[in-house]
Amino acid sequence: MPVKDFIKSLNNDKVEGELVKTIFVSLVTSFILLGILFFVRLRYIENFIPKYGFFLFFAVLSYSLILLSVKHIRAYKEFSCMSGMMIGMTIGMISGFLPGFFIASTNGMFWGSVVGMSFGILFGVWNGKCCGIMGAMEGMMAGFMGGIMGGMTAIMMLNDNLRVAGAVVFMISGFILFGLNYMIYTETREMERKHKDNEFFTISWSFMLTAVTTWFMVFGPRSLLFQ
Repeated sequence: MPVKDFIKSLNNDKVEGELVKTIFVSLVTSFILLGILFFVRLRYIENFIPKYGFFLFFAVLSYSLILLSVKHIRAYKEFSCMSGMMIGMTIGMISGFLPGFFIASTNGMFWGSVVGMSFGILFGVWNGKCCGIMGAMEGMMAGFMGGIMGGMTAIMMLNDNLRVAGAVVFMISGFILFGLNYMIYTETREMERKHKDNEFFTISWSFMLTAVTTWFMVFGPRSLLFQ
């Protein structure tokens, strides 16, 4: 099935037609929260925007793409073993690597890896279990590796175009998640939706992920390298 059919499906009234709306709702929620936090507290922090703005911005973009894929998976709940393992691996790796990279860029490798592994394992197991224990294990392993690799990559590139690397990493991850959603589309085009999340799901997860990331970057513990 050509990719153009999937792109056309983004305009229908079925599951795929909700994906673009999910990104929009997630971004609006996160940016409203950041705006409130900025005027209440963050604007009084010295060099907040130069120091944290770039990494917070891309973290928020990352969460919108991750939540898009999560909602797409939850709409059908059950997948074949091979598809479920690919889902667990992809979601676990991306949701571990991206937060790990951006938080390590401001707090150091250890804390970036810890947060990255936590997010990666959480989302990897949660979504990988759509095919049973194998998908859940794949998600756990991918989240574990992705979190560490994200933190390590950020520190390795600390003095070598770190921000450019962050943008490149985000774009590549976006293409990978696009491929995952296309795979889900091809696997489920003959299936009926089994679950429907309302917008509160997107709003609540966007709020929590953005709040945790902002707190950790600005007020959380950091390595001696960033003292």
